[in-house]
Amino acid sequence: MSDNIIEMINIWKIYSNGFIANRGINFSVKTGEIHGLLGENGAGKSTLMNILFGFEKATEGKIIYKNSEVHNYNADRAINMGIGMVHQHFMLVPSLTVVENIILGIEPRKGFSTDITKAEKFVSEEMKKYGLPVPLDEKIKNITVGMRQRVEILKTLVRGADLIILDEPTAVLTPQETSELFTALRTLTEKGKTIIFITHKLGEIKEIADRITVLRKGAVVGNAQVNDLTEKDISKMMIGRDVELKIKKNPVKAGEKIMEIKNLSFTGNDGIKKIKNISFSIREGEITGIAGIEGNGQTELVSVITGMSAIQSGEIKFMDKNYDNTEKLRKAGMSYIPADRMEIGVSENNSLEENLISDRFKTKEFSKFGILSYKTIKNNALDKIKKFDIRTDSYKSPVKMLSGGNIQKAVVAREFTSGAKFIVADQPTRGIDIAAADFIRRLLVKEREKKVGVLLVSADLTELIEVSDRIIVMYKGEITAKFDDLKKVDESVLGEYMLGIKRMNTEEIGDLE
Repeated sequence: MSDNIIEMINIWKIYSNGFIANRGINFSVKTGEIHGLLGENGAGKSTLMNILFGFEKATEGKIIYKNSEVHNYNADRAINMGIGMVHQHFMLVPSLTVVENIILGIEPRKGFSTDITKAEKFVSEEMKKYGLPVPLDEKIKNITVGMRQRVEILKTLVRGADLIILDEPTAVLTPQETSELFTALRTLTEKGKTIIFITHKLGEIKEIADRITVLRKGAVVGNAQVNDLTEKDISKMMIGRDVELKIKKNPVKAGEKIMEIKNLSFTGNDGIKKIKNISFSIREGEITGIAGIEGNGQTELVSVITGMSAIQSGEIKFMDKNYDNTEKLRKAGMSYIPADRMEIGVSENNSLEENLISDRFKTKEFSKFGILSYKTIKNNALDKIKKFDIRTDSYKSPVKMLSGGNIQKAVVAREFTSGAKFIVADQPTRGIDIAAADFIRRLLVKEREKKVGVLLVSADLTELIEVSDRIIVMYKGEITAKFDDLKKVDESVLGEYMLGIKRMNTEEIGDLE
């Protein structure tokens, strides 16, 4: 008998349009290990895991789970067999409590209602067993991102999962929260659970994984013990070449103020104050980074700055003028890379060439007397595809057919060629591979060299430190720290301020103008 909990043998996935996502993949995971699954965006990781979790059916191949071949496979069958998956974007109901979310769909009954006492007892036993304490009575919307991650893992455990797939589990966690997660994962494996860990963060793979499998262009290109590899070895396996991960940039030469934010406050639809009287400026040729755990006001700040939400209190000036909507701001010289590329960044059912001109199709370059110039639109697309290395079957492909990293490159290609004087980059590299992330970071630095002002909001603290000229920390809607000399800052220091463990006083923060 094999000591593998899962074996996927000769897995092929060919879509109806002829696209091959998986090419004869052989993938196995040993019982009780943490196995890293790596690869560039579009390498086939998501497809392979969707097949394993029963979301998709393989065109060819077989799955052996706990030494038995599986037939008539789907998501319900996967869950019943003991396979769980925690997605990058949490599937939780914000208005429900922690315990209500964990037992959703498997509620113990007391007559016609849920037996909440029994549910709390059951979940309490599970969280103690696996070292995953959570506040059972708190609503999801009131707990931290790290705590929500635990809730998702507990959801899989109470359903009997022995194999848990974690998709980018640390994407929005602080170093401290990541450390807590890793402690919990080790506890899980000590108790016989098995983890498949998908990430683009090579340092984390070195720290937490036992073995790795690397995919490239839909096929396995490597399988090894993590201790036998360096981060550079792993990145070369993923990309097929060496990647210089350090970004060189000239000393900052900040020019005139390009954006001024004064006494800005904002209250959400839930009546909670998300931004509390903050003031700061961004200058030409300067990258200002915003650090903060998700839910501490950064989303609302970006929404107001970009004109997506109306100013409620305070003032925002862009190039010394007030603007009240996104279209006017864009015409004045602002570009915007949104955190949710699918919701705001692209129109997923439209073609790549259409998405690349969605902000400028009315201009003389692409339209004359209201008639679109299709030849110019095509040439623009071909030019952007080449310059920004957008990997696609065709410039006419619907954007939704591209991998996440290539969709992000399409957004960046459009936004970085708009002639912008100011760029708002909100999570510009979230969920994309090393090469694509490196490409985008270098583009941000290039724009800064052209005297463009940049606001960078990122959950990737290494990225913030590497790319920014200064960093502002937000906690519960307030600016609680500022760092100008980033050579003296590391991720742990930022994490302490992001979690509210430390806070600078007004004198230490100083002038943010």
